[in-house]
Amino acid sequence: MTQIAVFVGSIRADSLNKKLAKNLEELAPVGVTFMYVDIASLPLFNQDVEVSAYPPEAQAIKDIVVASDGVLFVTPEYNRSIPGVLKNAIDWVSRPWGTNSFNGKPVGVVGASGSTLGTALAQSHLRSILLYLNTKVLGQPEVYFAGAHELFDEEGVVIDSSNEFLKKYIDTLVAHINS
Repeated sequence: MTQIAVFVGSIRADSLNKKLAKNLEELAPVGVTFMYVDIASLPLFNQDVEVSAYPPEAQAIKDIVVASDGVLFVTPEYNRSIPGVLKNAIDWVSRPWGTNSFNGKPVGVVGASGSTLGTALAQSHLRSILLYLNTKVLGQPEVYFAGAHELFDEEGVVIDSSNEFLKKYIDTLVAHINS
C-alpha cells in the first residue's frame, strides 16, 4: 500500500489542477491511495506563532505528509510562479525550524493551465523550493498540461490521448516513491 499526500495549488471550485489530480488518482496502480490536504483553511504563515501556537490545521497537514510515502504537488501558474496559498502551506509544513516534514520525501510535480504556456515556470519555482527542503524530486517525465480547459469533459475526465501519458507519469511517480 502506497499513500501519497496531494497538494492541489488551486482552491477554485472548478480547478483544472484538482481535475488533473483526480485523473492521476484514477490512473494510479492498485494499492495507491491519494490523501488530499486542505491548504485553504491555513492561516497565513507567521513565525511569531509557529512555536508558541502552531495551528492545528497546519499540524494536520504535517501529520499527513509524515504518514505518507510520497507527495504530489499539482500546481497552476499564477503570475509566472506558484500560488500564494500553496507556498503558505509549504512554509507551515516545513516549519518550525528542524521539523521539516518534507525532508527526504519522494516528490512529484505536475500542473495544469488553460494557457498555451502551461505551468513550466511555476513548476520550476516549486522545484527550487522542494530541492531546498531536501525532497527527492522526480525529474522525468514532466507534466505541463497546457490548454487544459479543453482537455476535460463535463465530469472532469481527460478526453484526449493524454491518459496514456498521465498513466506513464503516475506509474513512474509510484516507482520513484517505492524505490
